[in-house]
Amino acid sequence: MIYPITVYGEPLLRKVAEPIAKNMDGLQQLIDDMFETMYHSDGVGLAAPQIGKSLRIFVIDASSAADDEPELEGFKKAFINPEILERRGDEWVMNEGCLSLPEIREDVSRPEFVKIKYMDENFVEHVEEYGGFAARVIQHEYDHLEGVLFIDYLSPLRKRMLKGKLTAISKGKVHPAYRIVIPGKK
Repeated sequence: MIYPITVYGEPLLRKVAEPIAKNMDGLQQLIDDMFETMYHSDGVGLAAPQIGKSLRIFVIDASSAADDEPELEGFKKAFINPEILERRGDEWVMNEGCLSLPEIREDVSRPEFVKIKYMDENFVEHVEEYGGFAARVIQHEYDHLEGVLFIDYLSPLRKRMLKGKLTAISKGKVHPAYRIVIPGKK
């Protein structure tokens, strides 16, 4: 099932998401639906709050970056109840976008490496370290579970310059190639 994307202005995007219980009904279906929604929306990552669910899960398929980072070939994972244990390395800037902020792209600085603890879809715990593009996408999606958007990393001046675009998104005055949920309208 392809979900519509929850966009800027929806209060759920600013809340800390709830942990997932090990025996949650429909977990595999949710993961499958999140991947399907992400691919349909042309994303590389998707967090549950972006489909209107306050759950601590995100999915990533970073294999599109395998030309630049060969280790990302086949990198497709679900991260359940993740916890970032460490961020380290030099901060580096990359232009980021977000399905919940259609038509906005901005340069964001993030640490190069991340160490994360999470459960996979079988509730097997993993502690892994990632660098480069994978670390960036993990940090971006993890932020969604904490109620943080990439625009929160921008300077106050840059945020003021985006105010009109953000207002337009919150009123549904954008036209991405995927369905969205306009805040306050179901």
